[in-house]
Amino acid sequence: MNLYQMPASALSKMIKSKEISALELSESVFSRIKSVEPKIQAYITLCEKTAIETAKSVDQKISRGENLSPLAGIPIGIKDNICTKGTLTTCGSKMLYNFVPPFDATVVDRLKNADAVITGKLNMDEFAMGSSTETSYFKTTKNPYNLNFVPGGSSGGSAAAVASGEAILSLGSDTGGSIRQPASYCGVVGLKPTYGAISRYGLVAFASSLDQIGPIAKCVDDAALLYLSIYGHDELDSTSARISPFSWEIENQDISMLKGLKIGIPREYFSDQIDKEVKDATLNVLKILEENGSQTFEISLPNTKYALSAYHIISSAEASSNLARFDGVRYGYRAKNYKTLTQMYENTRAEGFGNEVKTRIMLGTYVLSSGYYDAYYRRAKLLQNKISSEFSEAFKKCDVILTPTVPTTAFEIGCEIDDPVKMRSNDMNTASSNIAGVPAISLPCGLSKDGLPMGFQLICRHFEEEKLLKIAKCCENLIGEIKLPNI
Repeated sequence: MNLYQMPASALSKMIKSKEISALELSESVFSRIKSVEPKIQAYITLCEKTAIETAKSVDQKISRGENLSPLAGIPIGIKDNICTKGTLTTCGSKMLYNFVPPFDATVVDRLKNADAVITGKLNMDEFAMGSSTETSYFKTTKNPYNLNFVPGGSSGGSAAAVASGEAILSLGSDTGGSIRQPASYCGVVGLKPTYGAISRYGLVAFASSLDQIGPIAKCVDDAALLYLSIYGHDELDSTSARISPFSWEIENQDISMLKGLKIGIPREYFSDQIDKEVKDATLNVLKILEENGSQTFEISLPNTKYALSAYHIISSAEASSNLARFDGVRYGYRAKNYKTLTQMYENTRAEGFGNEVKTRIMLGTYVLSSGYYDAYYRRAKLLQNKISSEFSEAFKKCDVILTPTVPTTAFEIGCEIDDPVKMRSNDMNTASSNIAGVPAISLPCGLSKDGLPMGFQLICRHFEEEKLLKIAKCCENLIGEIKLPNI
């Protein structure tokens, strides 16, 4: 097996034992990038020079006998809405085509302190608005399992890079499913942590009350290692929580913890909109868990059917406010042709933003306007409280909730981009976790008859990432790995 195909947990041990060097690993990944990036188009910016320098530094520390973190020397890609000092951060938008941040996001700072190797900035839907990575100003990322299909979004570049071996790990952001949906489409593991578990400082905001940074990885062990390297309180983020640490052992999780585990199956997440193959694959996971002693039973989360509406109202309202700063005055794109200050604002925003971003800004402005605030935004926030309360009530009966991650497997490039209703329905099973702020993880559970990955989702109580990851590890051990794409 090539080094770029191996999990970070194994590679970390090999680096520390000097079986391989960090430089060898980085060279393997960049060789892979040169080979497949013209097909996959996962990166907007590559950082090969600084990555190689970091890898050499890790090797020097090892030769001196220094104690290193589990991520030392591991190549990690960063979604391009997470600020990186001295490196282009575009958010996949023409508006930020030339923006180079003067600071690192807290998560990037923590990765650098852990001696991780930053490979570059990964493609995404513009300002994280989209479900296919087709709204990016720069390029359309392809699904490594079939280059005619989308990788999902908005963290499509992050998922495709890990699945194709262009990064060992990656960071994405999740506002309504933007880590879990592409993870499902690309056959990898994607974790959306509890809101507040990971600092958002340096994440270019889409919807501040919903956004959450999280890991994308080949396996649960790797997702856990990356999560534990970046989580925790940050004085620079007022929404950052103080949470208790936990350790993670890289070994097969004892599946005896599944005995007596109470698994809730929400009927609303298994509607007729779920593709039969996806539903059957998820039900097969349930069968395996039952065979290993878990108790499964149906529950109801009735306001789930309104979650997408609430999500789009809240996220668009916050986007209209957050994106007001992009006006051509301070940084980023500025229109060339204008006569007045007002014209500069108008032309800059008209030329700098893509259609999806403009649509959401207009929707957000509308629902926040004086005549419609109570009718839309206020009701959506009340509904958010109801959805959160429903999850709290459900967790009084069950330990974990299990659902399909998304209704279907990946769709062909171009087939849904002009159908906003169909495109946004991809988030029907994921958005409610963001609305409630609870942690959720997507894991692969097989390939469809067309050879495309399918995923299922586990959801736990607030700040129960340790339990969530342990259950996910048990599931992974029982289900097994899916075949890596042949590119």
